[in-house]
Amino acid sequence: MIMGDCKPNIPMVGEEEEEESLIAAAQNIVKALEGNTNLTNDARKILADLGSQLSSIIRVGESNQDESEKQLCEFEEQLNAVQAKVMNLELNQSMLWDCGAEEAYEYLRYVDEVRKLTERLERLCIQKDCKEKENELLLRAHDVLQTAMNRLDDEFRYLLVQNRQPFEPEHMSFRSSEEDIVDEGSILSFGDDSVEEVVQRGDSASRGSDEYIIELVHPDVIPHLRCIANLMFDSNYGQECSQAFVSERKEALDDCLFILELEKLSIEDVIKMEWNVLSSKIRRWIRAMKIFVRIYLASEKWLGDQIFGELGSVSSVCFAESSRSSMLQLLNFCEAIAIGPHQPEKLIRVLDMYEVLADLIPEIDALYSDEAGSGVRVECRDILRSLGDCAKATFLEFEAAVASNISTNAFPGGGIHHLTRYVMNYMKALTDYGNSLNEVLQRNEKECAIPISPGASPVSEEDNASESSYTSHMAQHFRSLVSILECNLDDKSKLYKDEALGHIFLMNNIHYIAEKVKQSELRMVLGDDWIRKRNWKFQQHAMSYVRATWGSILSLLRDEGLQNPGSSSISRTLMKERLQSFYLAFEEVYRNQTAWSIPDSQLREDLRISTSLKVIQAYRTFVGRHTNSISDKHIKYSADDLEQLLLDLFEGSPRSLHGSHRR
Repeated sequence: MIMGDCKPNIPMVGEEEEEESLIAAAQNIVKALEGNTNLTNDARKILADLGSQLSSIIRVGESNQDESEKQLCEFEEQLNAVQAKVMNLELNQSMLWDCGAEEAYEYLRYVDEVRKLTERLERLCIQKDCKEKENELLLRAHDVLQTAMNRLDDEFRYLLVQNRQPFEPEHMSFRSSEEDIVDEGSILSFGDDSVEEVVQRGDSASRGSDEYIIELVHPDVIPHLRCIANLMFDSNYGQECSQAFVSERKEALDDCLFILELEKLSIEDVIKMEWNVLSSKIRRWIRAMKIFVRIYLASEKWLGDQIFGELGSVSSVCFAESSRSSMLQLLNFCEAIAIGPHQPEKLIRVLDMYEVLADLIPEIDALYSDEAGSGVRVECRDILRSLGDCAKATFLEFEAAVASNISTNAFPGGGIHHLTRYVMNYMKALTDYGNSLNEVLQRNEKECAIPISPGASPVSEEDNASESSYTSHMAQHFRSLVSILECNLDDKSKLYKDEALGHIFLMNNIHYIAEKVKQSELRMVLGDDWIRKRNWKFQQHAMSYVRATWGSILSLLRDEGLQNPGSSSISRTLMKERLQSFYLAFEEVYRNQTAWSIPDSQLREDLRISTSLKVIQAYRTFVGRHTNSISDKHIKYSADDLEQLLLDLFEGSPRSLHGSHRR
């Protein structure tokens, strides 16, 4: 209620009333003594001076009383005006800034007046004991200030909510690739031939984008918000202002995560999720994490600084409190991935998350630089460590899975095994993560070791010589992985009943390994010496194939055993039988080896040429040397015919020969 006019004649109570009584008694004593005729002149003079001093004291007291009452009257008049303004607005129910900035700032000036008035009344009460009048005014001032602060709290929230700017992440300049990085199939099946095409490094184009600020709240209202905040803090309502800001911005941050399509998932939800779904969510997290930290959180921090920048650490505390739950939601997803099963297909995604978080940590540290943000900083580093441990364990389990991959049937045609394709493309994809993979592989080297199948040597002896030249942990593990793969392939080659086909199988796969290394960043990891050793290996298998296939056949083109008994002359009958045996053996090779596969065209051509040089030259020499002993009707194939037939080998399509004579 607004007070009426000031009333100066207020009765004095308490100490002031007692003081006046003492002064009045002293005056009566002076008057009584002055009436005494026995007093000397000096005594009368002293009493006169005392009377004058007592009169002065009374006048000063009356003057002070008048000044105090005048001051209280002014306080009351100011309070009446402010209270009238505040109460009128409360009755109006409209928001201040909807009525115009001029009226809003006039209201702020009135509120500032009541703040100052309250402070003066409080000081007055501290200097001396409050009387009933001062207490009444102080209580009224506090009530008006409380009402005004409640109003400003509403206005502050209203400006924040109504002027929130739309967030459109699709217009951001950097976005993560949505492409698959490695075959989604299980390591147990090792996918199919298409894995070579789908293994690729995603997200490379999104690196190196600079942080920039967007306006989360319309810039026109920032000065209004700052004025309200300063006034509320000056009025000792800073906690209410901070809570209003944190509450509204926390909701905005949650909306941001919703726009970025990040849902709240429990650790159990993530662990139970099928890989295809989880992989998609990880890709979405990678994109969202960078946008959220580099753009949204940076802008959120900037917004807080614009509003609370004049209030010390308030901005940092508000930012930490409003964004903590959103950051923990993002980090909890990482934790769920890190503690989940160490499936080999997860490694690329885990490393993606590891690199994104590692790249963002300096920016997160800058955003949460104060004590209020220490919890977020610590949590980020803990999660990064967990992701690194998960990546290492996953890689080691991948090695173990390769070693334990057992086949019961020989791979058809002796081509490139799915395991070989998967492992080499897996390693090729991992080269893009060289620095990160080195970091995680060197952690707790002994503690994280996972035993491999018995008898599988981590690094073959022939690689030891070159190992000292490439000492990175990734290089050592890659050598170990390829050695494990080669041991596995060697076991698989023994499933072939035909020794020659086993050599074709090893030649194909080792050649594929060498070419994959030579034509990719793996070359920088494993080195040229390593490649040369694999080249020598597959060439050895090529020569072993020639010996296993053609050794016995070419022996038919020798002269031994062709002579007539007891004579050095060539037996036509034996010559005919020898040629027939050669043709039958050749045709058998043709029927079988046209079904064999050498996928690499250059390798296929090279083996055909080397085979042709040996076979055709031996055949041509044999026929030419015994042309007088061989009838034309016994020549089933000319040298050119055989050379053409050899061109049909290793195409992966079985063929049969028709007709008895090809010239």
